[in-house]
Amino acid sequence: MSNIHDNIARNNGTITLYHAPQTRGTGVLVLLEELGVPYEMKVLNFKAGENQQPEFLAINPLGKFPTLVHNGTVVTEQVACYLYLADLFPEKGLAPALNDPKRGAYLRWMAYQGSSFEPALIDKAFNRSPVEATQLSYGSFDKMLKTLFDQIAKGPYLLGEQLYAVDILWGISLKWCRMFGLITTNPVVDAYIDRVISRPAFIKAEQQDQALLLAQESE
Repeated sequence: MSNIHDNIARNNGTITLYHAPQTRGTGVLVLLEELGVPYEMKVLNFKAGENQQPEFLAINPLGKFPTLVHNGTVVTEQVACYLYLADLFPEKGLAPALNDPKRGAYLRWMAYQGSSFEPALIDKAFNRSPVEATQLSYGSFDKMLKTLFDQIAKGPYLLGEQLYAVDILWGISLKWCRMFGLITTNPVVDAYIDRVISRPAFIKAEQQDQALLLAQESE
């Protein structure tokens, strides 16, 4: 990798995605394709530990994906990357405007993924000892999942008829959870997932990821 700080200074107007295939960065790759905007992708080999090298840690000390750089600013954390990109291009219609009545619900379901869904999923996956629901950020796993599924059932997308960036976040998250047996879905949720992953942006990003993965495995 070339010097990262030099890259930031040189590519001020460029959206740069630091990415490794089959990580949370894939969702941001899908969003960039859905937005249809120019971007630069810098690929790291996660299995080879390139994300733990000093040059990358200088930009993201946690060595995590996704990591965005734009206008000299570093954006990390999956939900923050989604919010940043969708708001950066309001003309694309992937985020409700600040004065749109749907904006609050949009932010709610964006935050729900990291604040309730993932903690509950991890606790369940690792069979962590249950504690009082009042001490958990998500209450209980079953209630957390039912609340999400009830919202999806209002469909066809989380906030109604229009697809937003939050649907890309959830469609991909639920797709992976379904694939690894981490959640039990139902026909309505399956149809929601399929609506998202059948989009050209997802298909293109998935093809890119597969090609990158094969290239890295052959190194």
